[in-house]
This record gives sequence, C-alpha cells and structure tokens, in this order.
Amino acid sequence: MEKKDRVDALGASLLVGVSLLLGLNQVLVKIVAQGMHPALQAGLRSAIAVIPVLALALLFRRKLTIRDGSLNWGVIAGVLFALEFLMLFLAIDYSSVARVSVLFYTMPVWMTLGAHFLIKEERLTRNKIIGLVLAVTGVVVAMWGREGGENELLGDIFCIAGAMIWAGVGLVARVTPLNRSVPEMQLLYQLVVSAIVLIPVAFLIGDQVRALEPFHWGVLTFQAVVVVGFGFSTWFWVLSKYPASDMASFGFLAPLFGVLLGWLMLRETITVWIVAALVLVSAGIVLINYKPRKR
Repeated sequence: MEKKDRVDALGASLLVGVSLLLGLNQVLVKIVAQGMHPALQAGLRSAIAVIPVLALALLFRRKLTIRDGSLNWGVIAGVLFALEFLMLFLAIDYSSVARVSVLFYTMPVWMTLGAHFLIKEERLTRNKIIGLVLAVTGVVVAMWGREGGENELLGDIFCIAGAMIWAGVGLVARVTPLNRSVPEMQLLYQLVVSAIVLIPVAFLIGDQVRALEPFHWGVLTFQAVVVVGFGFSTWFWVLSKYPASDMASFGFLAPLFGVLLGWLMLRETITVWIVAALVLVSAGIVLINYKPRKR
C-alpha cells in the first residue's frame, strides 16, 4: 500500500479503533490489578506480547536485526519502557482510570519540550507553545480537583512520571541509532527488556498475587495479544502510511475513551475537574501535534 496524502476512511477507522484499545487498556489494567501486583502484570504482559509482535513481523517480512548498531540503545529504550509501564500500572493502582487517562496522555507535552532541545527541525512554535500552556493547565486542574487524598496524589505523580518516561522512549527512538530499526524491532526491544526487568522486580516488591482468578489471566492475555500485539503494530503501520498532521486530529480520542470507559465499566465518578482537564489536555495535544499541510 502506497503512502496517502490524507487520512481516508480506512485510516480513520484504524485510528479510532487503536484509540479505543488504548483507552480500554487502562480499564483492563485496573481489573487485572485486583489479581496481581502491577509490576508483575506489566512484566507478564510484555513477555506474552512478544509472541504476536514477532509473529506479525515475520508474517510481513520485516527486517529484525541487532547488527545495525541499535542494540545498546534498544536496551536503554527497553529499560525506559519498563519504568514507564511500572509508573503507569502503579498509578492505576492508586488512582482512577479517568484521572490516569487524562494525565498519562500528556506525553506529547513532554516530548515536544524534549524535541525542542534535541531535534533542530522541531523547535517550539506559536501553536506548540499555546498547546503546552493548555495541556499543563489541564494537569494543574486535574491535580487541584483530586478527591482521593494522598494515595490519589501519589497516583498522579506516578502517572506524570510515566508520561515523561514515555516521551523519553520516543526521543531515544528518534535521535539515536535505534531509528535504524523497523518499528516492530523497536517494540520487540522494549517488550523483551521490560519483561526481563519487571518480573524479577515484582518478586522483590512482594504482594505479587492478590485475589487471582482465571478471569484475570484472560484479561491479561487480551491486553498482551490485542492491545499491545495488534494495537501497537497497527498504530505503527498507520503512522507509516498517513500524514502525521492529519493523524493529530485523532490525538484526543485515547484519553476521551479512557475517561468514558472508566465511567461505563468501573462506575467511576467523572467530576467537573476531570472534564475540564480532559478538554484542556486534548486541545493542547491537538495543537502540539498539528502541522499545516504544505501546498
């Protein structure tokens, strides 16, 4: 399939579908956390997800190699990936899905700030600065309106830290020799290394198993195969075929779906603070990612 100059019906459908999976993921993490510690859940999910990602890469004959100078940076990206999801899963353990969905998807804010200093072509523009201000204001609003005390504040801190580390993973993939690897290889680095790091860490922390039931294993497998294996792979494919400027208009969907699904599936309360924060962060993300199409 050739590259497109705009997002067509297929691209839009895939973007909505992936955004829905990303929003659903937070709910699934919350459910599985009832049965096992977040660190163990994150490590097992990475380990299981290696299988579908590797299968898809082989099916589409993607070049998987560690001999292109990417190995060391791939390991670094994998360690960051492990920390990112440890922070995210712990945040969901301490806070609500709605709050986490808003705060975790501030990643473009931190990536834009990092790119300003590391990538010459991506300096801050007027639109990006306005977007940054809106998104940061949304973060302040969300944290100001918390109702869960110290645990919820700790969850917010974990979540924002996870978003910053996620931005770090993206920057490593762009400005180091890791960018020589195909997206599937980059994802495999992250999954393999994070599994190796997180599973032993979980056993050091303790409280690995809670009220674990077969249902939790089923949800964990769905996360690994569908959300990570097919969802992330689809996202990389869409990113390679459609203009990033058009895809930016879909950037608000993942946090929106996360908030709505937390309400529908977990009966979470959506406060005025969360709605206001969601609007501000979503508007900021769209502005940060928007690039006018060249004539």
